[in-house]
Amino acid sequence: MVQTQTVPQALGNLRLVIFDLDGTLIDSKLDLALSVNAVRKKMGLKPLPTEEIATYVGHGVRSLMRRALGEQATEEEVAESLEFFLAHYGEHMLDNTVTYPGVREALGKLKVPHLAVLTNKPVRFSQTILEGLGVSEYFAYVYGGNSFEQKKPDPVGVVRLMTDLNVPPRETMIVGDSDTDVLTGRNAGIWTCGVTYGFGAHTLKNAPPDFIIDDLRELPSILDGRDAKLKAQRDEHEEQWRGDRE
Repeated sequence: MVQTQTVPQALGNLRLVIFDLDGTLIDSKLDLALSVNAVRKKMGLKPLPTEEIATYVGHGVRSLMRRALGEQATEEEVAESLEFFLAHYGEHMLDNTVTYPGVREALGKLKVPHLAVLTNKPVRFSQTILEGLGVSEYFAYVYGGNSFEQKKPDPVGVVRLMTDLNVPPRETMIVGDSDTDVLTGRNAGIWTCGVTYGFGAHTLKNAPPDFIIDDLRELPSILDGRDAKLKAQRDEHEEQWRGDRE
């Protein structure tokens, strides 16, 4: 079992930190909701609340469309809506989207050799948003939901990054706002860190991460060994899982 007092030394050896995008680095909630409701309007449906749409984000664009249209939608309607959404969102994805408070400061202070982004959002959009917001320079790699055959929580993206950068699991961490990110980390056998401010933070109770932080500016001090903050309450299963990793 990983004990709190051993955490600073272990995390001090981290060489790769992998970030989720939506809900972790960027607040894209409004632009996503506006594009989803543009789709619903085209389909003759009433708009959905932004907060409801935000709960549909994180499993890829097709999943977003299917949930936004409802169970009554046919595969043909989902496909048609997906095409319209991609076109609309492609034109408006930077209208209101911003980095969360503290993200730029945190990225600038991290001393980890390699930073990367792994998201279920299409890679083209992800790269465009990071460039548009002026933070793409921090990341050695950006992989999206269409970069591999499987999306998160499948660990294929994490495994590719570790392989390409020659970094072992014990020196790798994933940071995200949802249980999808935590499960991705577990499946790859790496450290996990959850953020409480994102769209999917309510799902972290389903899969408690190794660390939970309220602001990304807390991350550099955790990794530097200046803060052994470990808020997540773990049951016996979680403890056994970490013990097996070590």
